[in-house]
Amino acid sequence: MNINKSIGMFLVVSCLLGTGLAFAQEPAGAAPDNTTVNQRDRNAAEPTADRQKDNRSDREITQQVRKAIMNDKALSTYAHNVKVVTQNGQVTLKGPVRSDDEKRAIETKAAEVAGEGKVTSELDIKSKN
Repeated sequence: MNINKSIGMFLVVSCLLGTGLAFAQEPAGAAPDNTTVNQRDRNAAEPTADRQKDNRSDREITQQVRKAIMNDKALSTYAHNVKVVTQNGQVTLKGPVRSDDEKRAIETKAAEVAGEGKVTSELDIKSKN
């Protein structure tokens, strides 16, 4: 690292520490602990994106649902970022949305693509604080 970068980093850290901000450091080589964040995804029976089958029909359903969600500009960023997982034609929706209306809109879009009775919603409403 050159001297200018070192000085710049020192100044940034000095300013942050001077304002009372401090950063907790993980021990060297330790993995971050996000177990409370991903508790539901730790269950092996729960569908997650990494467990989605790599078959054409499931990929196409996921892509069509994702496209329908992204094309709706009335939805929040939260809604645009929900997880869409398809396994054997069954779509699972996960993540936070801003309102009950958004939740219903996403569920409806997924049902239009996958078919009635083929959508499991695990969407949570997280209002603005």
